[in-house]
Amino acid sequence: MTRRAAPTLRPLLSLFAALAATLFGLAPAVAQDKPVVLKLTSNSPAKSPWATQIERIVKLTTEESKGSIKLEAYLGGQLGNEQDTVQQVARGRIEMGFFAMGAVSLIVPELVAVSLPTYFRSSAELDCVLDKHLFKPYDELLAAKGVKLLGFGEVGQIDLVGKKPYVNPTDVRGIKAVTYSKAQAIMWNALGTNSTFVGVPEWTSALQTGVVDIVGAPMALYVPSGLNKVAPVLSRVNLWDSAALLLMNKAAYDKLSAEQKAVLERVLKVESAALLRAEIRGFDAKLREMHLASGGQVVDATAEQREAWRKALAPAWPEMIKAMGGDSDKLFKLVEAAHDSCKGG
Repeated sequence: MTRRAAPTLRPLLSLFAALAATLFGLAPAVAQDKPVVLKLTSNSPAKSPWATQIERIVKLTTEESKGSIKLEAYLGGQLGNEQDTVQQVARGRIEMGFFAMGAVSLIVPELVAVSLPTYFRSSAELDCVLDKHLFKPYDELLAAKGVKLLGFGEVGQIDLVGKKPYVNPTDVRGIKAVTYSKAQAIMWNALGTNSTFVGVPEWTSALQTGVVDIVGAPMALYVPSGLNKVAPVLSRVNLWDSAALLLMNKAAYDKLSAEQKAVLERVLKVESAALLRAEIRGFDAKLREMHLASGGQVVDATAEQREAWRKALAPAWPEMIKAMGGDSDKLFKLVEAAHDSCKGG
């Protein structure tokens, strides 16, 4: 009798064991889904204002997703210069990146239509055009290249840095400058300036070795990177205000769950374009003070000198737009219409 009953008792004993384990916290752990790991590349040097912003986005994404999304930030061009890595994001070899507009123009050239030198008279005008009129058109153009636009940021106002002042357009005639887009090459050509492509991580060495004489650089890179030690004179001519774009490979984005996509949206409402811009622009004055305190020089172009830059460059705008190719004419019509409604901020 005992031997016959044993097989029928085994399922009951197993059930009792499972119940006991559950009651006393001994149940085996349920396997958790692995977090989605996304590499985020940036040329921003460690400890720069952009790096601080990226680190906040990384932290907040982990918290908001409860660990289901893990961003791994690679700063300072660890994965390559942004001209290469922006294309790797498009191909899916890197999932995310924070890039300057000039780098993004390598995959969608017409986007740089908002960076025509001296076209906008204030940063507020540019912000209005991007936020209220161009997010959707930009997103659609990038999607066709396999990229999702997540949000805008700020690189900063582009001024000239070198070993002497360059406050008049005639001052740059015949010298050597860095370019990283077709539009910039046309700009320098219009000014009688020789230009050559140099990636951001190589700017310092290019200036040291005399490969170039000047670079158009934002303050948030100029001082934190140590570029100001090699090019100690900052000429504030207000060439253009450079936007940044937070991008993600579209295939990787499409694989996210609805909740994970919502997490990214919530994070970027907190770390909004308005906040990121305000931080970078607000830091500029402090950096100029630091530059002066370290023995550097700041030369402000007068209103008349800035107008001379605009007069010298305006005739080249149509050529710049044409050289962008793609839907540049169509996009620039949107920019012009938006500009009319955004004048004065």
